[in-house]
Amino acid sequence: MITLKEALQLPKEEIKALRDDLKKRIEEKKELNAYISVDEAGDGVPLLIKDNIQVKGWNITSASKILQGYVAPYNATVIEKIEAAGLSPFGRANMDEFAMGSSTESSFYGKTLNPHDPERVPGGSSGGSAAAVGAGVAIAALGSDTGGSIRQPAAFCGIVGMKPTYGRVSRWGLAAYSSSLDQIGPMTQNVEDAAILYDIISGHDSHDSTSANIDYTPVTPNLDPNRKLKIAVIDNYIKDASAEVQAAYETAIKALEDAGHTIVHKEMMGAKYDIAAYYIIATAEASANLSRYDGIRYGNRAEDPKDLKDLYLRTRSEGFGDEVKRRILLGSFVLSSGYYDAYYLKAQKVRHLIKDEFEEVFKDADLILSPVAPTPAFKFGEMADPLQMYLSDAYTIGVNLAGLPAISLPIQKTADGLPVGLQLIGKHFDEQTVFDGALSLETAVAYNK
Repeated sequence: MITLKEALQLPKEEIKALRDDLKKRIEEKKELNAYISVDEAGDGVPLLIKDNIQVKGWNITSASKILQGYVAPYNATVIEKIEAAGLSPFGRANMDEFAMGSSTESSFYGKTLNPHDPERVPGGSSGGSAAAVGAGVAIAALGSDTGGSIRQPAAFCGIVGMKPTYGRVSRWGLAAYSSSLDQIGPMTQNVEDAAILYDIISGHDSHDSTSANIDYTPVTPNLDPNRKLKIAVIDNYIKDASAEVQAAYETAIKALEDAGHTIVHKEMMGAKYDIAAYYIIATAEASANLSRYDGIRYGNRAEDPKDLKDLYLRTRSEGFGDEVKRRILLGSFVLSSGYYDAYYLKAQKVRHLIKDEFEEVFKDADLILSPVAPTPAFKFGEMADPLQMYLSDAYTIGVNLAGLPAISLPIQKTADGLPVGLQLIGKHFDEQTVFDGALSLETAVAYNK
């Protein structure tokens, strides 16, 4: 598949041929179920869009039954930015319902398959975006990352996925799951393409009250894989990972050392604290954000209700899937009278401790090397227990709680041919170092060679 960098240099007539060829490829690999539909807007370089990002005139449904038939009345800020740069929305990517999941199994449209093994999940919630890029049926894609939803599917599908610093990319037009954690980011074939797309979508937006109004210097013109960095490895993190992930970790450390980087050994709190804090904060915010889908303000309305209470009850019961209901219930519980202080406030205090701990590590390091997931892509049905599924986010959610930038890139394949990805985590608003380190690591491991 042509890279994003190459596609942006094509003349108009060749872009049209590229779009036609892409439609054929998508049809040939329809069984992946990576695309919900092949909608088009404009005639620029085609970019796949996750189904929770508003594109004017498109049915944007967050892969939920409750939003079937909804037509977006405006473009998200990131859509305006990509169109100004010569890109065009091209297709809606499958996802976990309302971005709640780690496997793309909770989608109203059915599961997406991993392009490397159809019996395995592509990750989630941006599984459709990752599978399409990994299968060569998308040049690049936009995803959203609340607790690893860009980085984990990128690792499972053997592509690059990048989560920007919270506030760096506008959330205007992104369907909210957890407002203090959500970020839109690029999913691409390589690190340089990720930097290009990141530069296009970044910057302050007056529409978004959480958008950071700080100076922005483009990353791509200043990419430097030869820059020597201090990279921290978290020794106690890796012990709970599978043998394949541990092997990839050792490969990456050696590759970084051979490239002239300095490795610093550090320890951090157990990831169990990250998981506990995340699933309290995220579900609390989700219960508030999804309260609007009641059949009156937003969402498909249940037919012939007996009264107002029955309308609310049936609309939400029929419209939401099991995972969304589970998280709304948990979030409502931790916000309820008598439990707010015991759970929600404590989780916010732990979030502050997590942020402080990252800052302590960054006093001695430029970047942190970390696993993305405890294992390579797991088989469908293996994570039937929701709590077991939540544990698969152990390495990614701390980054969102602290609001840091991070990038996932493929390191090597297992004996079964499954990709294993790792992530590099950076300091707030220091995406330049994140991309420099990632480009150096990508060059050193030569995954695609």
